[in-house]
Amino acid sequence: MSNISRRDMILGLGALGATSVAVSALPSPAIAKNVRHWKMVLTWQKVLPGLGTGAVRLAKRIESLSDGAIKIDVYGGGELVPAMEVFDAVSQGTADLGHSAPYYWLNKSKATSFFCGVPGGLTVQEQNGWLYFGGGKKLWDELYAPFGVVAFPAGNTGCQMGGWFNKELRTASDIKGLKMRIPGLGGEVFTKLGGSAQVIPPQELFTAMQSGVIDALEWVGPWNDLSLGFHRVSKYYYGPAFQEGGPTLELLVNKQAFENLPKHLQQVVKVACATENELMTAQYYANNIRSFNILKNKHKVDIRRYPDDVMKAFFTMAKQVIASVAELGDIEKRVYDSYFAYRKKSMAMTPYTELGFLEARRRFG
Repeated sequence: MSNISRRDMILGLGALGATSVAVSALPSPAIAKNVRHWKMVLTWQKVLPGLGTGAVRLAKRIESLSDGAIKIDVYGGGELVPAMEVFDAVSQGTADLGHSAPYYWLNKSKATSFFCGVPGGLTVQEQNGWLYFGGGKKLWDELYAPFGVVAFPAGNTGCQMGGWFNKELRTASDIKGLKMRIPGLGGEVFTKLGGSAQVIPPQELFTAMQSGVIDALEWVGPWNDLSLGFHRVSKYYYGPAFQEGGPTLELLVNKQAFENLPKHLQQVVKVACATENELMTAQYYANNIRSFNILKNKHKVDIRRYPDDVMKAFFTMAKQVIASVAELGDIEKRVYDSYFAYRKKSMAMTPYTELGFLEARRRFG
Protein backbone atom coordinates (compact mmCIF):
# COMPACT_ATOMS: atom_id res chain seq x y z
CA MET A 1 0.00 0.00 0.00
CA SER A 2 3.01 2.29 0.17
CA ASN A 3 2.78 3.18 -3.54
CA ILE A 4 -0.99 3.47 -3.77
CA SER A 5 -2.22 5.40 -6.78
CA ARG A 6 -4.80 8.19 -6.74
CA ARG A 7 -7.21 6.07 -8.83
CA ASP A 8 -6.83 3.08 -6.47
CA MET A 9 -7.33 5.35 -3.51
CA ILE A 10 -10.56 6.83 -4.82
CA LEU A 11 -11.92 3.40 -5.72
CA GLY A 12 -10.91 2.00 -2.37
CA LEU A 13 -12.69 4.71 -0.44
CA GLY A 14 -15.99 3.19 -1.46
CA ALA A 15 -15.27 0.42 1.05
CA LEU A 16 -14.36 2.80 3.86
CA GLY A 17 -17.66 3.46 5.56
CA ALA A 18 -16.66 5.75 8.43
CA THR A 19 -15.27 8.85 6.77
CA SER A 20 -16.65 12.32 6.32
CA VAL A 21 -14.17 13.14 3.56
CA ALA A 22 -15.76 13.72 0.18
CA VAL A 23 -13.91 11.78 -2.50
CA SER A 24 -15.17 14.21 -5.14
CA ALA A 25 -13.06 16.89 -3.51
CA LEU A 26 -9.83 15.26 -4.66
CA PRO A 27 -8.31 17.15 -7.59
CA SER A 28 -7.11 15.79 -10.88
CA PRO A 29 -3.41 14.86 -10.95
CA ALA A 30 -1.12 17.83 -11.40
CA ILE A 31 2.61 18.41 -11.40
CA ALA A 32 3.75 19.88 -8.10
CA LYS A 33 5.31 23.32 -8.32
CA ASN A 34 5.78 24.34 -4.68
CA VAL A 35 7.04 21.28 -2.86
CA ARG A 36 6.56 21.25 0.90
CA HIS A 37 9.20 19.34 2.82
CA TRP A 38 7.68 18.14 6.07
CA LYS A 39 9.08 16.34 9.07
CA MET A 40 7.02 13.62 10.72
CA VAL A 41 7.92 12.34 14.20
CA LEU A 42 6.61 9.15 15.76
CA THR A 43 6.15 7.87 19.29
CA TRP A 44 7.18 4.42 18.03
CA GLN A 45 10.01 2.96 16.01
CA LYS A 46 9.46 3.11 12.27
CA VAL A 47 9.88 -0.67 11.99
CA LEU A 48 7.39 -1.54 14.74
CA PRO A 49 4.71 -3.67 13.04
CA GLY A 50 1.41 -1.86 12.67
CA LEU A 51 2.05 1.35 14.59
CA GLY A 52 5.37 2.27 13.03
CA THR A 53 4.94 0.68 9.61
CA GLY A 54 1.43 2.10 9.36
CA ALA A 55 2.71 5.61 10.07
CA VAL A 56 5.37 5.23 7.38
CA ARG A 57 2.73 3.91 4.98
CA LEU A 58 0.57 6.95 5.76
CA ALA A 59 3.44 9.33 5.00
CA LYS A 60 4.07 7.63 1.65
CA ARG A 61 0.37 7.76 0.80
CA ILE A 62 0.25 11.51 1.44
CA GLU A 63 3.28 11.97 -0.80
CA SER A 64 1.77 9.85 -3.57
CA LEU A 65 -1.70 11.41 -3.49
CA SER A 66 -0.21 14.90 -3.45
CA ASP A 67 1.66 14.14 -6.69
CA GLY A 68 4.90 15.09 -4.97
CA ALA A 69 3.63 18.41 -3.62
CA ILE A 70 4.34 17.16 -0.09
CA LYS A 71 7.55 15.32 0.78
CA ILE A 72 7.79 13.79 4.24
CA ASP A 73 10.86 12.70 6.19
CA VAL A 74 9.81 10.25 8.90
CA TYR A 75 11.66 10.03 12.23
CA GLY A 76 11.03 7.19 14.66
CA GLY A 77 10.68 7.68 18.39
CA GLY A 78 13.83 9.27 19.82
CA GLU A 79 15.43 10.04 16.46
CA LEU A 80 14.51 13.72 16.26
CA VAL A 81 12.57 14.25 19.50
CA PRO A 82 11.88 11.98 22.49
CA ALA A 83 8.98 9.59 21.98
CA MET A 84 6.77 11.32 24.51
CA GLU A 85 7.41 14.83 23.14
CA VAL A 86 5.75 14.33 19.77
CA PHE A 87 2.81 16.60 20.62
CA ASP A 88 5.04 19.48 21.71
CA ALA A 89 7.24 19.08 18.64
CA VAL A 90 4.25 19.50 16.31
CA SER A 91 2.74 22.27 18.42
CA GLN A 92 5.98 24.27 18.39
CA GLY A 93 6.71 23.64 14.70
CA THR A 94 9.82 21.52 15.29
CA ALA A 95 7.95 18.94 13.23
CA ASP A 96 5.02 19.37 10.87
CA LEU A 97 3.43 15.99 11.58
CA GLY A 98 3.34 13.47 14.39
CA HIS A 99 1.89 9.98 14.75
CA SER A 100 0.98 8.97 18.27
CA ALA A 101 -1.87 8.20 20.68
CA PRO A 102 -3.96 11.03 22.18
CA TYR A 103 -3.96 9.64 25.73
CA TYR A 104 -0.25 10.38 26.04
CA TRP A 105 -1.14 14.07 26.39
CA LEU A 106 -3.02 14.03 29.69
CA ASN A 107 -0.74 16.86 30.81
CA LYS A 108 -2.51 19.04 28.21
CA SER A 109 -6.00 17.90 29.15
CA LYS A 110 -7.33 14.65 30.53
CA ALA A 111 -10.05 14.87 27.89
CA THR A 112 -7.44 13.81 25.30
CA SER A 113 -7.98 10.25 26.48
CA PHE A 114 -11.50 10.15 25.05
CA PHE A 115 -10.09 10.55 21.54
CA CYS A 116 -7.99 7.42 22.01
CA GLY A 117 -9.63 5.13 24.51
CA VAL A 118 -10.95 5.20 28.06
CA PRO A 119 -11.57 2.29 30.44
CA GLY A 120 -14.87 0.65 29.62
CA GLY A 121 -15.21 2.96 26.63
CA LEU A 122 -16.00 2.52 22.97
CA THR A 123 -15.04 -0.25 20.55
CA VAL A 124 -13.32 0.63 17.29
CA GLN A 125 -16.63 0.73 15.41
CA GLU A 126 -18.24 2.88 18.08
CA GLN A 127 -15.21 5.15 18.30
CA ASN A 128 -15.19 5.80 14.57
CA GLY A 129 -18.93 6.43 14.61
CA TRP A 130 -18.58 8.98 17.40
CA LEU A 131 -15.60 10.75 15.86
CA TYR A 132 -16.84 10.94 12.28
CA PHE A 133 -20.60 11.21 12.73
CA GLY A 134 -21.31 11.76 16.45
CA GLY A 135 -19.64 15.12 17.04
CA GLY A 136 -16.38 13.76 18.41
CA LYS A 137 -14.06 15.22 15.77
CA LYS A 138 -15.46 18.73 16.25
CA LEU A 139 -14.76 18.52 19.98
CA TRP A 140 -11.29 17.13 19.29
CA ASP A 141 -10.52 20.13 17.05
CA GLU A 142 -11.70 22.49 19.77
CA LEU A 143 -9.60 20.77 22.43
CA TYR A 144 -6.39 20.93 20.36
CA ALA A 145 -6.89 24.43 18.90
CA PRO A 146 -5.14 26.33 21.76
CA PHE A 147 -2.01 24.27 21.10
CA GLY A 148 -1.85 25.07 17.39
CA VAL A 149 -2.47 21.46 16.42
CA VAL A 150 -5.13 19.64 14.43
CA ALA A 151 -5.53 15.85 14.56
CA PHE A 152 -7.10 13.18 12.38
CA PRO A 153 -7.94 9.55 13.18
CA ALA A 154 -5.06 7.60 11.64
CA GLY A 155 -5.17 4.01 12.83
CA ASN A 156 -6.64 1.72 15.43
CA THR A 157 -5.40 -1.50 17.02
CA GLY A 158 -8.87 -2.81 17.89
CA CYS A 159 -9.67 -4.35 21.27
CA GLN A 160 -6.42 -4.98 23.11
CA MET A 161 -5.19 -7.60 25.56
CA GLY A 162 -5.09 -6.83 29.26
CA GLY A 163 -1.36 -7.32 29.62
CA TRP A 164 1.58 -9.42 30.75
CA PHE A 165 2.13 -10.18 34.44
CA ASN A 166 4.78 -11.94 36.47
CA LYS A 167 2.28 -12.46 39.25
CA GLU A 168 -0.94 -14.43 39.15
CA LEU A 169 -4.07 -12.34 39.70
CA ARG A 170 -6.80 -14.02 41.75
CA THR A 171 -8.51 -11.02 43.35
CA ALA A 172 -8.32 -7.25 43.06
CA SER A 173 -6.07 -7.15 46.15
CA ASP A 174 -3.30 -8.76 44.06
CA ILE A 175 -2.93 -5.47 42.17
CA LYS A 176 -1.55 -3.74 45.26
CA GLY A 177 2.15 -2.99 44.98
CA LEU A 178 2.45 -3.99 41.32
CA LYS A 179 4.39 -1.70 38.99
CA MET A 180 2.77 -1.78 35.56
CA ARG A 181 3.39 0.03 32.32
CA ILE A 182 -0.09 1.34 31.56
CA PRO A 183 -0.82 4.88 30.28
CA GLY A 184 -3.83 7.14 30.17
CA LEU A 185 -6.83 6.97 32.45
CA GLY A 186 -6.32 3.21 32.66
CA GLY A 187 -3.10 3.99 34.49
CA GLU A 188 -4.98 6.16 36.97
CA VAL A 189 -7.42 3.32 37.62
CA PHE A 190 -4.55 0.92 38.23
CA THR A 191 -2.90 3.35 40.65
CA LYS A 192 -6.09 3.97 42.62
CA LEU A 193 -6.43 0.21 43.09
CA GLY A 194 -3.03 0.14 44.80
CA GLY A 195 -0.70 -0.41 41.86
CA SER A 196 1.85 1.96 40.37
CA ALA A 197 1.32 3.03 36.74
CA GLN A 198 4.37 3.69 34.57
CA VAL A 199 4.62 5.25 31.10
CA ILE A 200 7.53 3.72 29.20
CA PRO A 201 8.25 3.90 25.42
CA PRO A 202 7.84 0.59 23.54
CA GLN A 203 11.55 0.23 22.79
CA GLU A 204 12.30 0.07 26.54
CA LEU A 205 9.55 -2.33 27.66
CA PHE A 206 11.31 -5.68 27.20
CA THR A 207 14.32 -4.59 29.25
CA ALA A 208 12.13 -2.98 31.92
CA MET A 209 10.18 -6.23 32.34
CA GLN A 210 13.26 -8.44 32.19
CA SER A 211 15.15 -6.40 34.80
CA GLY A 212 12.22 -6.12 37.21
CA VAL A 213 11.78 -2.36 36.83
CA ILE A 214 8.13 -3.24 36.22
CA ASP A 215 6.09 -6.29 37.24
CA ALA A 216 3.55 -6.07 34.45
CA LEU A 217 2.91 -4.29 31.19
CA GLU A 218 0.22 -3.77 28.63
CA TRP A 219 1.21 -2.78 25.15
CA VAL A 220 -1.20 -3.64 22.37
CA GLY A 221 -2.02 -7.23 21.61
CA PRO A 222 -0.66 -10.53 20.25
CA TRP A 223 0.90 -9.18 17.04
CA ASN A 224 3.04 -6.49 18.65
CA ASP A 225 3.54 -8.43 21.87
CA LEU A 226 4.93 -11.43 19.98
CA SER A 227 7.26 -9.27 17.89
CA LEU A 228 8.62 -7.58 21.03
CA GLY A 229 9.18 -10.91 22.77
CA PHE A 230 7.21 -10.27 25.94
CA HIS A 231 6.44 -13.98 26.25
CA ARG A 232 10.12 -14.53 27.02
CA VAL A 233 10.06 -12.34 30.16
CA SER A 234 6.51 -12.83 31.48
CA LYS A 235 4.53 -15.66 33.06
CA TYR A 236 0.90 -14.76 32.45
CA TYR A 237 -0.99 -13.10 29.60
CA TYR A 238 -4.34 -11.64 30.69
CA GLY A 239 -7.25 -10.27 28.70
CA PRO A 240 -9.29 -8.53 27.61
CA ALA A 241 -8.11 -4.98 28.18
CA PHE A 242 -10.45 -3.06 30.45
CA GLN A 243 -8.68 0.13 29.40
CA GLU A 244 -8.76 0.04 25.59
CA GLY A 245 -11.64 -1.42 23.62
CA GLY A 246 -10.79 0.39 20.40
CA PRO A 247 -8.04 3.00 20.79
CA THR A 248 -7.71 5.59 18.04
CA LEU A 249 -4.27 6.69 16.88
CA GLU A 250 -3.77 10.19 15.56
CA LEU A 251 -1.94 12.10 12.89
CA LEU A 252 -1.04 15.39 14.52
CA VAL A 253 -0.58 18.27 12.07
CA ASN A 254 0.79 21.69 12.88
CA LYS A 255 -2.29 23.86 12.43
CA GLN A 256 -0.54 26.68 10.62
CA ALA A 257 1.16 24.25 8.25
CA PHE A 258 -2.18 22.57 7.54
CA GLU A 259 -4.05 25.83 6.97
CA ASN A 260 -1.31 27.02 4.61
CA LEU A 261 -2.05 24.06 2.33
CA PRO A 262 -4.32 24.57 -0.68
CA LYS A 263 -7.75 23.01 -0.14
CA HIS A 264 -7.01 20.06 -2.41
CA LEU A 265 -3.90 19.14 -0.40
CA GLN A 266 -5.84 19.45 2.84
CA GLN A 267 -8.23 16.88 1.36
CA VAL A 268 -5.29 14.65 0.48
CA VAL A 269 -4.21 14.58 4.14
CA LYS A 270 -7.76 13.86 5.32
CA VAL A 271 -8.32 11.06 2.81
CA ALA A 272 -4.93 9.48 3.50
CA CYS A 273 -5.68 9.43 7.24
CA ALA A 274 -9.16 7.97 6.75
CA THR A 275 -7.66 5.18 4.66
CA GLU A 276 -4.98 4.36 7.22
CA ASN A 277 -7.57 4.42 9.98
CA GLU A 278 -9.37 1.53 8.25
CA LEU A 279 -6.36 -0.37 6.93
CA MET A 280 -4.48 -0.49 10.21
CA THR A 281 -7.56 -1.82 12.02
CA ALA A 282 -7.94 -4.65 9.51
CA GLN A 283 -4.21 -5.40 9.56
CA TYR A 284 -4.14 -5.63 13.36
CA TYR A 285 -7.12 -7.93 13.49
CA ALA A 286 -5.69 -10.34 10.93
CA ASN A 287 -2.23 -10.44 12.49
CA ASN A 288 -3.53 -10.63 16.07
CA ILE A 289 -5.40 -13.83 15.21
CA ARG A 290 -2.26 -15.38 13.73
CA SER A 291 0.00 -14.24 16.57
CA PHE A 292 -2.44 -15.30 19.31
CA ASN A 293 -2.33 -18.85 18.02
CA ILE A 294 1.48 -18.80 17.84
CA LEU A 295 1.71 -17.61 21.45
CA LYS A 296 -0.80 -20.21 22.60
CA ASN A 297 0.20 -23.27 20.57
CA LYS A 298 3.90 -22.78 19.83
CA HIS A 299 5.15 -20.88 22.86
CA LYS A 300 2.64 -22.40 25.31
CA VAL A 301 1.89 -19.03 26.90
CA ASP A 302 -0.41 -19.17 29.91
CA ILE A 303 -3.29 -17.07 28.52
CA ARG A 304 -6.05 -16.20 30.98
CA ARG A 305 -9.13 -14.08 31.34
CA TYR A 306 -9.07 -11.56 34.16
CA PRO A 307 -10.97 -12.97 37.16
CA ASP A 308 -14.40 -11.41 37.61
CA ASP A 309 -13.33 -9.80 40.88
CA VAL A 310 -10.44 -8.03 39.16
CA MET A 311 -12.49 -6.91 36.17
CA LYS A 312 -15.28 -5.63 38.43
CA ALA A 313 -12.74 -3.60 40.42
CA PHE A 314 -11.32 -2.11 37.20
CA PHE A 315 -14.71 -1.05 35.87
CA THR A 316 -15.99 0.25 39.20
CA MET A 317 -12.94 2.43 39.77
CA ALA A 318 -12.96 3.51 36.12
CA LYS A 319 -16.37 5.14 36.54
CA GLN A 320 -14.98 7.36 39.29
CA VAL A 321 -11.81 8.26 37.42
CA ILE A 322 -13.59 9.11 34.18
CA ALA A 323 -16.36 11.10 35.88
CA SER A 324 -13.72 13.26 37.58
CA VAL A 325 -12.52 14.44 34.15
CA ALA A 326 -15.87 16.16 33.55
CA GLU A 327 -15.24 18.35 36.60
CA LEU A 328 -12.01 19.84 35.20
CA GLY A 329 -13.51 22.40 32.84
CA ASP A 330 -16.09 23.27 30.20
CA ILE A 331 -14.48 21.44 27.28
CA GLU A 332 -13.78 18.38 29.42
CA LYS A 333 -17.43 18.22 30.50
CA ARG A 334 -18.72 18.60 26.96
CA VAL A 335 -16.39 15.86 25.70
CA TYR A 336 -17.47 13.58 28.56
CA ASP A 337 -21.18 14.25 27.99
CA SER A 338 -20.96 13.67 24.25
CA TYR A 339 -18.91 10.49 24.58
CA PHE A 340 -21.10 8.84 27.20
CA ALA A 341 -24.36 9.85 25.55
CA TYR A 342 -23.14 8.08 22.42
CA ARG A 343 -21.91 5.08 24.45
CA LYS A 344 -25.31 4.73 26.16
CA LYS A 345 -27.19 4.65 22.87
CA SER A 346 -24.77 2.13 21.38
CA MET A 347 -25.00 -0.16 24.40
CA ALA A 348 -28.78 -0.21 24.04
CA MET A 349 -28.39 -1.60 20.52
CA THR A 350 -25.45 -4.02 20.70
CA PRO A 351 -27.30 -6.89 22.46
CA TYR A 352 -29.33 -7.14 19.26
CA THR A 353 -26.40 -6.65 16.87
CA GLU A 354 -22.65 -7.33 17.40
CA LEU A 355 -22.80 -8.46 21.03
CA GLY A 356 -25.85 -10.62 20.45
CA PHE A 357 -24.37 -12.13 17.31
CA LEU A 358 -21.05 -12.97 18.96
CA GLU A 359 -22.72 -14.57 21.94
CA ALA A 360 -25.01 -16.64 19.70
CA ARG A 361 -22.02 -17.69 17.58
CA ARG A 362 -20.11 -18.75 20.67
CA ARG A 363 -23.02 -20.82 22.01
CA PHE A 364 -24.49 -22.32 18.87
CA GLY A 365 -21.95 -21.88 16.08
